[in-house]
This record gives sequence, structure tokens and C-alpha cells, in this order.
Amino acid sequence: MTTTRTPLPTDGSPATAPLSPFGLLTLLLGAALPMVDFFVVNVALPTIRHDLDASSATLEMVVSGYAVAYAVLLVLGGRLGDTYGRRRLFLWGVAGFGLTSLACGLAPGAWWLVGARVAQGAASAVLLPQVLATLHATTSGARRSRAIALYGSVGGVSVVLGQVLGGVLVAADPAGTGWRAVFLVNVPVVVAALACALRSVPDSRAERPARADLAGTALLAAALTAVLLPLTEGRAAGWPLWSVLLLCAAPLPAAAFAVVERRGERSGGSPLLPPSLLASREVRRGLLLGLPVFVGFAGWMFVSAITLQQGLGYGALRAGLTLVPMGVAQFGASLLAPRAVRRLGGRSVTLAALVHIAGLSTVTATALFGPWPRLSPLVLAPGLVLCGVAQGLELPLYFRFLLAAVPARLAGAGSGLAATLQQSGLAVGVALLGSLFLALVPGLGMRDALAVVLAAQAAGLVGLGVLGLRLSLVPG
Repeated sequence: MTTTRTPLPTDGSPATAPLSPFGLLTLLLGAALPMVDFFVVNVALPTIRHDLDASSATLEMVVSGYAVAYAVLLVLGGRLGDTYGRRRLFLWGVAGFGLTSLACGLAPGAWWLVGARVAQGAASAVLLPQVLATLHATTSGARRSRAIALYGSVGGVSVVLGQVLGGVLVAADPAGTGWRAVFLVNVPVVVAALACALRSVPDSRAERPARADLAGTALLAAALTAVLLPLTEGRAAGWPLWSVLLLCAAPLPAAAFAVVERRGERSGGSPLLPPSLLASREVRRGLLLGLPVFVGFAGWMFVSAITLQQGLGYGALRAGLTLVPMGVAQFGASLLAPRAVRRLGGRSVTLAALVHIAGLSTVTATALFGPWPRLSPLVLAPGLVLCGVAQGLELPLYFRFLLAAVPARLAGAGSGLAATLQQSGLAVGVALLGSLFLALVPGLGMRDALAVVLAAQAAGLVGLGVLGLRLSLVPG
């Protein structure tokens, strides 16, 4: 097989040579790595606590350190790809992910693991935006719709795969590695991904290389950290004063970031996140579409993990396998997303929201009226399948609608923005819906607390359905 080299576009249009099916598969494999690792560590936390004598706060940092570094650096990762070439940054990101996974797997202590997880999040932020930007720059029409639909399905399936894979590896304890296996398993996958990428991933970049926006990068990082760090760490720490002060201070770097970016664009500079991008009504609607999807999805996965293992007494492996029907349904529905857009336009978003509400209602009714706490995975499957179908439509529609509104010359910035909202929404969803659930459990019990949280998620989906009626999606 020969190396695929795509001529760089000179006018910001998609590259002339199409992305091959093997190249698409390689990009999706790369995208799955950070998505799986966002969740795979959850089932390993009890053994990490025991082996490394880690406190609850340190365990929270193992999770949140990855999430915050990931979200904070995504836009920068996208812009670096615009400037230096998306293929090069994809290779660097994959290699960095492999090295940091090895560092996690060999961690001699808890704080070493925290530092390695932060570095792993940074590598993921370099890797992931290149996938969406390359799809945007090297495909068009129906091929782009199918590619983005597959990308959306990878996100949801990776979550389920992460839960199942984590349970399998911890239970199997290969070669006595225990929890370390959830990180070490990445290394051979990374080697395979690098070998495939060198042969199949085409290159693309922005027409005019952008200068580094150091001030914008620092201010965006400060603003996101001021929001995400308290939300991810505050609950475990009992909401100390520093978390409240940091949240209150978050608008200051956000406002300064807006001023710096507006000034940079007016002066002909290269802002990290061009204000003109956010000035587009279509871009803003796309971002609004993603909020209830990602916040609700993350909250659902967090609450379901606790409910299955603590409320229903499932082991880690059985809990992960319970979600397999949802993952399979999500993958299948994602393949139908382009057809749904062609037939229904923006109403496909409304259809997805209605199916999702039906799925959440089915799960709620099963929990309230079924033989709690002796619910079997088979009894839960119908509601989970409906949720999977809805999510399989929602994720591709979000990426498709948002990226369709982004000019090709800003593909990296747009992809970074789309992924930043995704990761920030995941962190906020766990913090908000997770905190609500844990606060209600002592008074209501786990079953009724679950019903309240699912009702809150369904209320957010009502807004999504209304928004869908106002969207104008066209094929291509």
C-alpha cells in the first residue's frame, strides 16, 4: 500500500483527493482512543485506591485532571492543525497519547498517575480536532454526511466500550497488571494506529498559516479551568471556598478573552477563536443543539453506573454489558442519520428528541414499577435501546449541523470549538446531574432519585425538540 498524500487546498476548499475508506477507519480509530479513555478508568478507581493508597480527592483528580486538560486545549489543538498540518498533528497526538498511556500504566504513585492523566488529556486535545477537521477538509456531499455520522456514532459507542472494556480488563487481571491494564492496552492500539495513519491519512491545513495567539490561549484556558475545575472537584471536596471563588471569577477571563479575540480579528491577526465564527447564527444554533445532548448524556452515564452497581448490585462487567444494547442501537441509528436529514431536514432533531424522551420514560417506568432492586438487564433493554437510537441520531446531527456552518479555512477552529463544547458538556453534566442525584438519594432513595434526574434530562430534550423545528438542514 502506498502513502496517500493529498494536495493542499489553495482556496480553503476541501482537498481534491478524497479520503479513502481505510483513512476514514484510521481517523475513527484515533478518535475512539481519547473517548474510550474518558470512561474506561471509572471502573478501575476502586482498585487504584487500594493499590496506590489514594484518597477520594486524588481519585477525583485522576478523572477531572484528564477532562479539564482535554477540554481546555481542544481549540488550540485545532488551530495548530490548521497551521502546521492536520496529518502531522494527528500523528503527534496519537504518539503522545500512547506515551502518556504508558506513563499511566507504569505509575508508581497516585500523584504520578494524576500528572500522567493530565498529560494524556493534553495529547487527546491535540489528536481529536484533527479528525473532525480532516473529515471537513477532505470530504464533501454525501460522503461527508456518512463520515460525520460514523464519527458521531464512535463517540457514543466508545463510552459503552469504555465501560465494558474496563470491567473486562479489571476482572481478567492480565499478567497481574490489575487496573494498569486499562492504560497499557492503549499502547499496541496506538502502534497500529500510527502505522495505518502514515499510509492512509491525507494532509490538509488552512490556506494562510495563523500566528500563535498566546494571549487568547492563556485566557481561554483560564476561563475554562475556572468553570470546569470547581464543577469536577467541588462536589468531592464539599464545595470549599476556593471552588466558589473560582466560579465567581470565571466571567473575568472570559470577558478578557472576548476582547482580545475581537481586537485580534479587527487588526487582521489570527485569533484562537475568531468572533466572526460565533457571530454566525447557524454556528450558535449548532452549539445550542449540543448542550442538552452532552450534558444529559454525561449525567445519564454517571447516574446509570451508580444505579446499576450500587442500586441493583451488578458487578462492573455486568453493568457494562447491560449497556451493550444501547451502544449497538446507537451505532445502527447513526448510519441512518444522513437519510433522516434528507427526508426530514431539521425535524430529524425533533424526532431524535421525542425518541429520547420515550426511552427515558421507559427506563423511569421500569425502575418505578418493576421488581426493584431485582431488575434484570433484559427488562432494562427496551428503554436503553430507545435511548441508543436517539443518541445515534443526535450526535451526528450536532457535528453535521455545526460543521456545515464553519468555513473550510476555519475547519480546525470549528472542530476544536465543537469538541470543546462536547467535553465541557460532559464535565458539566456529571457535575450538575450527578450532584443532583447524589443529593436526592439519602432522602428519596436511589429509585426515586433516578426518576427525578431522568425527568430533568427529558425536560432539557423538550427544548432540543423545539429547536429542531427551527433548523434548516440540507443534504451534503
